Amino acid sequence: MIDKIDEQIIQFLAKNGRIKLSDLAKKVNLSISPCQARLKKLEDKKYILGYHARVNYEQMRKAHIAFVQVSLSDTRASALEKFNLEVSKLESVEQCHMIAGNFDYLLKVRTKNISEYRVLLSEKISALPNVSSTSTFVSMETVKD
Repeated sequence: MIDKIDEQIIQFLAKNGRIKLSDLAKKVNLSISPCQARLKKLEDKKYILGYHARVNYEQMRKAHIAFVQVSLSDTRASALEKFNLEVSKLESVEQCHMIAGNFDYLLKVRTKNISEYRVLLSEKISALPNVSSTSTFVSMETVKD
């Protein structure tokens, strides 16, 4: 179990994974050693899985975001495993969520532009195991990431 201080540590790190340990300790009212011990515990117990850079996708020319609803023709466990394995290999698929609803999966896809997305959809996503249909929603603006 974690306490309020651990939750604060996680919140501060989620906003700034590069915060200095001394600054983090001050923010949660601990000295450096206990803060470091808590941080290690949170990492060891998998509350903190890693640290990530905030990427400027405009600069990298990968700012086109589409959300794709995917329906499968087969939802038995073996079919889901095959889909999960293959979708994980697609670099442009940033996120993949199994959904309880009218469709089976929701993908967040990042590409250079709509033309690149169209090729990805027709040649890769639609060809994934047991895909019966897709529906695309293009993001016009990211308000909160």
